[in-house]
Amino acid sequence: MKVVIMESLGVSEQKLQALKAPFEAQGVEFVQCEKTVDIGKKKKEIKDADAVMLANMPLEAEVIEAAEDLKFIDIAFTGVNHVAVGTAKERGISVSNAAGYSTEAVAELGVGMVLSVYRKLRETEERCRMGLDKTGLIGIEIKGKTVGVVGFGAIGRRSAELFHAFGANILANKKHPSDDIPEYVELTDLNGLLERSDIVLLHCPLNDETKGMIGKEQIALMKSNSILVNLARGPVVDQEALIEALREKKIAGACLDVFETEPPLINDPITEAPATLLTPHIGFATREALEERADIVFDNLAAWMSGEQKNAVL
Repeated sequence: MKVVIMESLGVSEQKLQALKAPFEAQGVEFVQCEKTVDIGKKKKEIKDADAVMLANMPLEAEVIEAAEDLKFIDIAFTGVNHVAVGTAKERGISVSNAAGYSTEAVAELGVGMVLSVYRKLRETEERCRMGLDKTGLIGIEIKGKTVGVVGFGAIGRRSAELFHAFGANILANKKHPSDDIPEYVELTDLNGLLERSDIVLLHCPLNDETKGMIGKEQIALMKSNSILVNLARGPVVDQEALIEALREKKIAGACLDVFETEPPLINDPITEAPATLLTPHIGFATREALEERADIVFDNLAAWMSGEQKNAVL
């Protein structure tokens, strides 16, 4: 069996070798490749692969079609919209993801972003380096604010826990309400959440239903002093409508870790929008999360080889 690791999994060589060893003992061959956007190169790399591992690198339909022996796509990522899963389905190729590996990492980044904006950390640090004081830069506390969590899965739930610990009031919007909602969380519809929240956190998946879900009309419902934090996927938000709202000061700011096109952001108008904190999709990128992710994808491979697929997308 040949397994092609199409891009780095973000762990040390020692960790990677330890994960590969039990499979190599069974005769599995691993081939490590560098991340690329060259479709022709991808086709050559996986032409005779039985299985592939990749993180967030696009895996196009024509690449999958060129892989005549491919039977399993092991995605080291939660989202799978960068992979042509429709083509995989047509070919009868199994697909698994690494759901859950970055729950803590993403939730903590949301808190960090809000704290940075509320306490004006960038501005005050610049002042400090210039030998100046904080004059005119007074911060805000999270305690007592209303935080609205859109998408109450594992990450949304952990975000709610963290903000609740700061003393915030928690609202949540969940597609499929359940009975295990914490007592400190109030479920509400999306419009009500937007109208009442001081901080809006997006933790929903990207699909046909959520694409463009936060548009001009939804942003207009938000408070003028509210901030929007998108840790979901870029296309969940109408970026043009958000930029307009920021320029016209209809909301106080936006913290964005995801965008309509993935970083690097070259000539992207969002980089010129006022009152923004931008990070290049770092939500999942902690040492602990990447190691857990590697554990999950190799466990996925073992389960698939034994006929008991885990974390199945297809």
